[in-house]
Amino acid sequence: MTALRDPIRLIPVLFLGAIAVGTLLLWLPIATADGTQTDFLTALFTATSAVAVTGLIVVDTATYWSPLGQGVILLLFQIGGFGIMTAATLFGLMAGRGFGLRERMATQVERSRLDVGDARSVLKLVLVITLTVEAVIAAILTARLMVIYDHGFGHALWHGTFHAVSAFNNAGFSSYSDSVMSFQGDGVMLVPIMLAVILTALGFPVMQDLRHHGFSWKRWTLHTKITVTGTIILLAGGFLAILAMEWDNPDTLGPMGIGGKVLNAAFHSVMPRTAGFNSLDVGSFRDESLMTNYFLMFIGGGSAGTAGGIKITTFAVLLAVVLSEVLRRRDAGAFGKRFGHAVERQALTVIVLAGTLIFAATTYLSIITPLAFEDLLFEAVSAFSTVGLSTGVTAELPPAGQLVIIALMFIGRVGTITVATALALGGQPRPYRYPEENPIVG
Repeated sequence: MTALRDPIRLIPVLFLGAIAVGTLLLWLPIATADGTQTDFLTALFTATSAVAVTGLIVVDTATYWSPLGQGVILLLFQIGGFGIMTAATLFGLMAGRGFGLRERMATQVERSRLDVGDARSVLKLVLVITLTVEAVIAAILTARLMVIYDHGFGHALWHGTFHAVSAFNNAGFSSYSDSVMSFQGDGVMLVPIMLAVILTALGFPVMQDLRHHGFSWKRWTLHTKITVTGTIILLAGGFLAILAMEWDNPDTLGPMGIGGKVLNAAFHSVMPRTAGFNSLDVGSFRDESLMTNYFLMFIGGGSAGTAGGIKITTFAVLLAVVLSEVLRRRDAGAFGKRFGHAVERQALTVIVLAGTLIFAATTYLSIITPLAFEDLLFEAVSAFSTVGLSTGVTAELPPAGQLVIIALMFIGRVGTITVATALALGGQPRPYRYPEENPIVG
């Protein structure tokens, strides 16, 4: 019961609970299109991918699952996107107890330094933004599907709502078999999805800051400055890289006009960082484009939102530490502020754990499958970063391989630092320190 009283340990418990319920619902015969009971591993994989807002699939969402099954999947990634940390905060408020000092310190890690006193404000902000953005995007997509693609109202409303909720929660699930490839020339369909993904990938602390201070740069917190700046750099860099590398690829951007190339390169600079929709065939990307995707997926988006990856701030902190060492500066920091040593150690811990997990998973997958190493690496990074993009090998993985991907999705969503903190909470600080002696480095 100790875990249930500790918010940082409650996160994985709630995730596991949601996954378990989702698995059981998808395991029911009425969840499949043909009315037969799916195998347990398929139900577990799909439920985990939905709750972890990843989007990797082993069966076609559009044809394999019944309307009820697709509704369950939508509900699962809505729950996952809303955030288990937000749910844990809500439970505490409903109980009328709040959090003690120890719990407050623990929750700072995942909530990106939001004070517990802001809990009610954060919950209202999350709820309002979620419902508002999803409703607006759903309305735009529904209208477009009805007017241009001749969908009936009910059909258009379902597909529009499904993609709006999936986009806002960075889930990457699509109710179409080809994701959004059928709309690769339609900016009215792709741009709203892109904007929803970008907004929610900033993270709720940034939204909170923007709500209070607008676009006043001087009043922004350091976290907001780093996240917004990093987002702009990654979007612009990813766009230029994909546009240049895929410009004449006959299987991706090659046959398109300049407008189509710009639109789809921009779309694919957004999706690898968190969402997982694809308007181009990722399996046909050139190797250098896949390398760009590795980088974008690994970094991900902003903290305390629906984005995956190690997070922009984590990468920025470590980059600042490296630059300070190279330039022989005493402190590492950004925008006139220095970072604390605890934050630097947290960033290093996240990156080392993430890299180790991805390396171990890719190595194991390469041992048990004959698939190409670059495809397996792409799959592992996508799963850990809860992105959902794939070169098309997910369904080809053996059961043992699918279990590895399930584990990566779960760990990636819960967060390596959350797991590490949960394990460390029970320990006591040592009342002594060892003598200092430095080994040779480099």
